[in-house]
Amino acid sequence: MGQTARVSAVVWTAAGSLLAWLWLLLCQGFFWRTDVRLPPRREPDAWPSVCVVVPARDEAAVLPDALPSLLGQDYPGRAEVFLVDDGSTDGTGDLARELARRHGGLPLTVGSPGEPPAGWTGKLWAVRQGIGLARARDPEYLLLTDADIAHAPDSLRELVAAARTGGFDVVSQMARLRVESTWERLVVPAFVYFFAQLYPFRRIGKKGTRTAAAAGGCVLLRAEAAARARIPDAIRHAVIDDVALARAVKGGGGRVWLGLADRVDSVRPYPRLGDLWRMVSRSAYAQLRHHPLLLAGTVAGLALVYLVPPGAVVAGLAAGNAAAAVAGAWAWLVMTGTYVPMLRYYRQPLWLAPLLPFTAFLYLLMTVDSAVQHYRGRGAAWKGRTYARPDALPDEG
Repeated sequence: MGQTARVSAVVWTAAGSLLAWLWLLLCQGFFWRTDVRLPPRREPDAWPSVCVVVPARDEAAVLPDALPSLLGQDYPGRAEVFLVDDGSTDGTGDLARELARRHGGLPLTVGSPGEPPAGWTGKLWAVRQGIGLARARDPEYLLLTDADIAHAPDSLRELVAAARTGGFDVVSQMARLRVESTWERLVVPAFVYFFAQLYPFRRIGKKGTRTAAAAGGCVLLRAEAAARARIPDAIRHAVIDDVALARAVKGGGGRVWLGLADRVDSVRPYPRLGDLWRMVSRSAYAQLRHHPLLLAGTVAGLALVYLVPPGAVVAGLAAGNAAAAVAGAWAWLVMTGTYVPMLRYYRQPLWLAPLLPFTAFLYLLMTVDSAVQHYRGRGAAWKGRTYARPDALPDEG
């Protein structure tokens, strides 16, 4: 009786995983498709003014590969770059000025905000200072982009044309992350895949939907919408600031669009597993709003969806349980198929697709580690700063 019950439990668990994958395949906004690129657009009769805001803290290693691409934007209207040197110790500000002298192009202003006050994350405090500098130019749009993002020469004009044509208050592109080392190949495409699963891009751009997200490396924001949503003040303690920004704008009645980039690339390397681990774990528990029940549900969900299929195949074959092995194999096959488009987008070999359960297990461990660090009082970290728990931050007006 006990053996039969165990066999039945494996079969039902495998069947539950298969049903979950069929639902994800058909009912989760077709998250697995990678054809959501910049929407149809046409050039405006008059190009609006744009100010580019770049928060930068200890970015001397990547700035030479990124900043010249911003300075060299082929934009027909008025545009200016504001780089905010957020307490760097590696000469980021001086390097930025030297790159501007060497490459020319758009005007560059380098500012320094000082240490952030209580209740602010360092990056958002830097963004606030950059927007403050830009306000004197009265721009119609703000491009918020990270210091490690390289833009194609027509990136700004394409973003503006898309925003104008579609009537969007936010147009954001998920920059193509670097994929060169072994660990980057295993972890990075899955990072974007999981993000799209949480925030299906097709739903974000539709009117009447509540799903909202942006990718912080490339966010074109209408200045009027930013003022209406009180950006960045309203999200000053957000660790996942790009999603918080999109929610604030959409919650205020604005329209948001997010898709994959074709020629907007991150040049930041993550050569070791530890580098990627820190990138994910610093914000994973914040994504779960620091709630233990959400953590438990996430761990259980990851196990059911990603770990059960290969486990059911192995257990079913070992026990001679064909039903469990078949259900697990079908779930694994659907999982693998949904991952293939992302691997193609990142130009990676397709044999990596069946390894997604292993990568998901790594993400499960990263999420648990994020919670452990939180309860040890270490908080979230960004560029050498560690922040208190958000619920302990003062609510300053």
